[in-house]
Amino acid sequence: MHVREMYDLSGRIAIVTGGTGLYGSPICEGLAEAGATVIIASRNGTRCKHFAAVLSERGFNAAGYSLDLASDESIEKLVSAVIRKYGFIHILVNNAVTREGYGDLQDMNRERISHTLNVNVNGTMLLTKAVLPYMQNQGSGSIINISSIQGVTAPHFPYYEEGQSSPVGYTFEKWGMVGFTKWLAAYYGKDNIRANCISPGGYHPELKTLRPRFYHTYQEHTPLKRWPERDDIKGPVVFLASDASRYVTGVNLVMDGGFTIW
Repeated sequence: MHVREMYDLSGRIAIVTGGTGLYGSPICEGLAEAGATVIIASRNGTRCKHFAAVLSERGFNAAGYSLDLASDESIEKLVSAVIRKYGFIHILVNNAVTREGYGDLQDMNRERISHTLNVNVNGTMLLTKAVLPYMQNQGSGSIINISSIQGVTAPHFPYYEEGQSSPVGYTFEKWGMVGFTKWLAAYYGKDNIRANCISPGGYHPELKTLRPRFYHTYQEHTPLKRWPERDDIKGPVVFLASDASRYVTGVNLVMDGGFTIW
């Protein structure tokens, strides 16, 4: 197979949760540019449909759907709609995350913890569960979980400005995402279903203005001497979604400019 064919996603159906967010939108864009039909899903269905229309105007295949990961009914409705219309689900990108209820440990209570876990953990696991039988039936699939550098290391609080923090739940959940990926890879490898993870550095263009000291400190302590840019996640996602990585599973691909090697 020619290497260009390996990266070609033509004919593939990809679901991307949180598909209109900071990383979600370039993920959708990259998959569409590689030829996939992209199902953009999040709680704001109107926003998803608008973004799908923007991609469609550029000549790509995309559709927007509403998805509430806190609702079993919403998960089933999305998966059923995709299967009914397209017949297959080749790629699932678990990217969505709610930050509602996040805080430092001293701020947390059972209700706040349960709220974020219900979406970020329960919802992610149950959507994956709903998709897997179709991947098993078709004899292949690629699951890509989006973690974070907070799933590789701990927040480096000395870099933070006064009043700035990093939620304890976010680190807890992102480490769990890496473990979930490895479990999926180990269990479903026999079905030719691959599961991989991407742990990107934080992409937040407004931080340069909102937190200038933190922005420049982070940049100086990154070997590539810059923050991630919008398109940087496209390559890793397309690689893991495509046949270019057909013998790669259970991997956590760290995309952080080298920040966590020191």
